Amino acid sequence: MSKVIEIRGIIRDFPLGQEIVHVLKGIDLDIEKGEYVALMGPSGSGKSTLMNLLGCLDTPTAGTYNLNGQDVSSMTDDELAEIRNKEIGFVFQTFNLLPRTTALDNVAMPMIYAGASKGQRITRAEEVLTKVGLEDRMDHKPNQLSGGQRQRVAVGRALVNKPSIILADEPTGNLDSKTSLEIMELFDAIHEAGNTIIIVTHEEDIAKHAHRVIRLMDGMVESDTRTK
Repeated sequence: MSKVIEIRGIIRDFPLGQEIVHVLKGIDLDIEKGEYVALMGPSGSGKSTLMNLLGCLDTPTAGTYNLNGQDVSSMTDDELAEIRNKEIGFVFQTFNLLPRTTALDNVAMPMIYAGASKGQRITRAEEVLTKVGLEDRMDHKPNQLSGGQRQRVAVGRALVNKPSIILADEPTGNLDSKTSLEIMELFDAIHEAGNTIIIVTHEEDIAKHAHRVIRLMDGMVESDTRTK
């Protein structure tokens, strides 16, 4: 198997007034193509900071991060934006959809930045919305959709550019338990189709869907367990 993510000695410090807060304290991590990983840890453990680094939303204070063989730890903001759009599909707890825009156009949005033609965008967005079970909701705007349907649109948007990794931050945090299960079953199906998935969660029942659970404590990896 090939490594999608290779992290060595990742440190992330944040200045707080006169102090320096050491949030990540030298993390080493490999994630293979096609893995299904849950990233867990209590508040303040560094999991959100690590996720921002994995998602190329932030750069480390020290250490290296290779994503698909490219060293992204020292890239400029513009280079990171390009990598994010091409390599990473994000799913957030709050959906982050454009309110006045249809499900189809929300899903197609990342393809605009990727330079795809309008025809390509529509064809691919329709394909992805069908895959997430919303073929009859393509023209609906977010306020016409339930929370679960909105998260399906967000998952579709994450998939549209065929990224190397799907990064999901508490993807069921705003959903009831029945809808949460439906969304996790959707992630399971996406993983079975060959996608690499990293889910940040504090809920054990959500983490059970993953095949590997990495727990952080005080900015370090406390445990790394394969469950399946």
